Amino acid sequence: MIDALTLISLNLALALALMAGLWLVALRLKDVSFIDAVWPMAMLLLALATWPRTDGDATRKLLLVGLCAVWALRLGGHLFIRWRGHGEDRRYKTLLDGQAEKGRGFAVASLVFVFLPQGAFAWLNSLPVQLGQVAATPAVGWIGWAGAALAVFGIVFEAVADAQLAAFRKDPANKGQVMDRGLWRWSRHPNYFGEACVWWGLYALAAETTPGLWSAAGPIFLTFTLTKWSGIGLTEKGMSDSRPGYADYVRRTSAFIPLPPKKA
Repeated sequence: MIDALTLISLNLALALALMAGLWLVALRLKDVSFIDAVWPMAMLLLALATWPRTDGDATRKLLLVGLCAVWALRLGGHLFIRWRGHGEDRRYKTLLDGQAEKGRGFAVASLVFVFLPQGAFAWLNSLPVQLGQVAATPAVGWIGWAGAALAVFGIVFEAVADAQLAAFRKDPANKGQVMDRGLWRWSRHPNYFGEACVWWGLYALAAETTPGLWSAAGPIFLTFTLTKWSGIGLTEKGMSDSRPGYADYVRRTSAFIPLPPKKA
C-alpha cells in the first residue's frame, strides 16, 4: 500500500485540482461564495480517496470516514441552502473588491486568494482522516472511542446551534437583533465550538496510530482559524456598530467555549 507521505502529497494535488475546477465554475457565476458549502465536501472527498489506498484498521477507517461524512453532508447542505438564500457572502465581496482596487481582476484574485488557499486548508484540516487510515495497528482503544464520542457531540452541537440561528433569522421580528438564546446564550459562536470538537475528536481517533499522531496540525490550524483568523474575527467585525446591544452581548458571553453568561 501507499506510504503516508506519498498519500498526503497526492491528496494535496487532488484538493488543488478540485479547487481549480470549482474556480472555473466561479468564473461563470461571478461569485465565489459557494466555496463555503463545497469546502467540507472537499474534506470528505480526501477521506474517501484515502480509503482504498490504505490498509489501516477497518474499524478506525469506518469511524473516521463515517463521522467525516455525517459532518460534511450536514454542514455542506446547511451552507449551500444559506448561500442560495442569501446570495454573495459579504466577506468574499470585501476581499475581492479590495484586490480589484490593487489592479487584480476577479479571475486572478479568486484563484489566488480564495480557491487555491481553500484547497490547501481543506487538505491540512482533514489530515486526521487521511493519516488516521494508514496504520493497521493498534485497534481502536479507549482514546479512539472517546474521540469518536467527542466528534458525535460536536456534530450534534454544531447542528443544533445552526438550527437555532436559522430559526431566529427567519422571524422578521428579530431583524437587526442579537441572537442570545439557546446555545448562543452560552457562547457567541457555538457552531464554531462544535466544529472544533468534531476535528479534535477525529484527531484523538487517528492519534492512536503513529501516522495519525502527526496530523495534529489539522485541528490546531482549524481552531486557530475559527478563533483568531477568519472565524470570530471576521464575523464580529462591525457587529457592535450594526446591531444594538451587541457590545453588551460580547461583555457577558464567552466567545468560543460555552460558559454561563456573566451578569450584566
